[in-house]
Amino acid sequence: MADSTLWPKGYRCAVVLTVDYNDIHGILTQAPEVAGRDKTLSVWRYGTQRGVDRLLGLFEELGVRSSWFVPGIVAEENPEHIRAIQAGGHEIACAGYRHQHYDTLDLQQQSAEIARGCEALKALTGQRPTGFRIPAGNGAPGFIEALRDQGICWSSSWRGDDLPFAHPTAHDVIELPLHYELEDEPYFAFNLSPAVPPAQSRIASYSHTLGNLQMDFAGFHRFGLCYVLRLHPEIIATPGRIGVLRELLQSIQQHDDVWIATGVDVAQWWAESAPPVAEDHPASVYERHYRDYLL
Repeated sequence: MADSTLWPKGYRCAVVLTVDYNDIHGILTQAPEVAGRDKTLSVWRYGTQRGVDRLLGLFEELGVRSSWFVPGIVAEENPEHIRAIQAGGHEIACAGYRHQHYDTLDLQQQSAEIARGCEALKALTGQRPTGFRIPAGNGAPGFIEALRDQGICWSSSWRGDDLPFAHPTAHDVIELPLHYELEDEPYFAFNLSPAVPPAQSRIASYSHTLGNLQMDFAGFHRFGLCYVLRLHPEIIATPGRIGVLRELLQSIQQHDDVWIATGVDVAQWWAESAPPVAEDHPASVYERHYRDYLL
């Protein structure tokens, strides 16, 4: 059952609403051949055209705050949206400068991407971001230390747990783990050409998806965990799907023992209150075996 000492003020569990705002740059990383194909790109531009405003409207209606991961180039191209996100009281976190596949970059290039993305966001918001999410791929050895050196205190890129944890190689960087079933993309992302997903096996039932998300929340609530929802404005904020999100969040808000907070708030609480990551934690085991492999 839930451990009542994990969360502040007697809360039973935490909920973090995160948004990946990539505009067209996400699909350009995945399928660079679509550059200049406006019909295809319009599927991903929908987030900028309609989705961002619709998400911000829902969050304002329900009185919840969220954390937005934004590549620096997206912020530069859409400064009015960045200002609106900030004005709504939401956190703006970094996703590098371009929407890069990090497997193609070495550590020095990855660190430069983080720095450039942070500076682009700071130039628009006046605040250097403290959160980070890898757009695609994996960090090179030493990546978490590079995040720390750039002033990042929390990340949400890894999986493998239901609770936050401090990275074994940089204890002041807190990870808020993800789960694929708590993302909109595996249910709804779809395009004909290029084929997204390659097998063309979506779009999922709205009612079944809502049921899945609610059942997952029930489990996270029961066991006192950290429910990190990952959203995309071009996917979840269509006229129909925004209703799915509204119903999900309203059902969560019916529980008065749930802490709906930004990523940085949860990370700061965890850093101050939680014990160090255990030796048998997946992150610790990974670090030991991976570093042994490199040697």
